[in-house]
Amino acid sequence: MHKDGGLRLAWNMEPKLTASGRPFDIRERLLEFGCDVVRVAQFLHTRGPIARALSFQILAAGTSVGANAEEADGASSRRDFIAKNAIALKEAKETRFRLRVCRRCDLLDASFDPLLKESEELIRIIAAIIHSAKRGNAD
Repeated sequence: MHKDGGLRLAWNMEPKLTASGRPFDIRERLLEFGCDVVRVAQFLHTRGPIARALSFQILAAGTSVGANAEEADGASSRRDFIAKNAIALKEAKETRFRLRVCRRCDLLDASFDPLLKESEELIRIIAAIIHSAKRGNAD
């Protein structure tokens, strides 16, 4: 149920896009990020045992970002909303770090740089959501 009382049928709506072509809705953007993380994990599985080990960590953290943000959407209080988004932020930072490790160790090439950039943007967005909620500006 949408906050205005009406049902919002997301599967029947085209997502609004930003100027960069990314979804405007943070939940949709986090879903796409999670799917990209799955693809990175699949790729890393082909790169040897160390990359495979890192892939499991990236997969867990990278898909947890969106899951925690979804939980925050249904939070029971502002404090709960902030706490769940704080976990999403932590997981996003963990994902970014491990992607950077893989990139620096040449387990990932430059074609994965847009995902690294997206992780950085998502960190800034989630941090801003938390900051706004702490100031009392959350919906």
